[in-house]
Amino acid sequence: MRIVSLIPSATEILFALGAGDDVVGVTFECDHPAEARERRVVSTSAMPEGLTPRGIDDFVGAALAAGEDLYRLDSGALAELDADLVVTQDLCAVCAVDVGTVDDALSYLGCRADVATIDPHTLDDVLASVREVGRLTGREEAAATLVASLDARLQAVADRVAGRARPRVLVLEWTDPPFAPGHWIPEMVVRAGGEPTLGVAGTRSSRITWDDAVGSRPDVVVCAPCGFGLDGSAALAADVRHRFPGVPVWAVDADGHFARPGPRLVDGVEALAGILHLHGDEPRAARRV
Repeated sequence: MRIVSLIPSATEILFALGAGDDVVGVTFECDHPAEARERRVVSTSAMPEGLTPRGIDDFVGAALAAGEDLYRLDSGALAELDADLVVTQDLCAVCAVDVGTVDDALSYLGCRADVATIDPHTLDDVLASVREVGRLTGREEAAATLVASLDARLQAVADRVAGRARPRVLVLEWTDPPFAPGHWIPEMVVRAGGEPTLGVAGTRSSRITWDDAVGSRPDVVVCAPCGFGLDGSAALAADVRHRFPGVPVWAVDADGHFARPGPRLVDGVEALAGILHLHGDEPRAARRV
């Protein structure tokens, strides 16, 4: 089977299931595992490099308002790869190539690849998508094993935080302007032993004001700007630290452990549990600023 993955989370799932050798095309963002970087890149960003968070928000808003694509699909590369399966998403126009664009390109090129759309909104949906990718690639047993291991880790966190006080947690999914989290992130907070102050599980992230953020009275602030790794998150967290005097502000690997609906979301739950219920050492993949 020849597979093109147009979302980093699907790439991670495919490699985790042992289907990495079947992956022939990826996006410019597919960087985990490192081996994914060796595949042909078929999707790039239309966004200029070097923009500030405010500049990124302005660019995305203007592009969406104008009906313009945020990603460029290399139709030539797609045709040359002669894929049997293309995995894409219909979750967020900001996250990856829109499924409609993929369908149009395949139709124009005369490609007969199957298109699988992954559209998770909750942690359970994410685990279900692992099983679905396993079914599509004939790796049902590997998928069942992976899901069982992820479930076991989530249960271990639940056992560790059971009966503890549940701090109020503000997760910032963006910082300029501020955004409250949606989709699976509020659920991650709950599973880690906290209570989200803003954001609704299973829905889209939402723009808020700083008055909203401060007024939510968080005990802990977690900076998880979509698309930023730990160092980038820490820099943005430092920029907003002054808004929350006396409140601990943490940065996390948002790109790897929060934004992508794949197996590493469980790493994010574990990192949150470490932040909220410290046991001496600073939690892995998190940094207090």
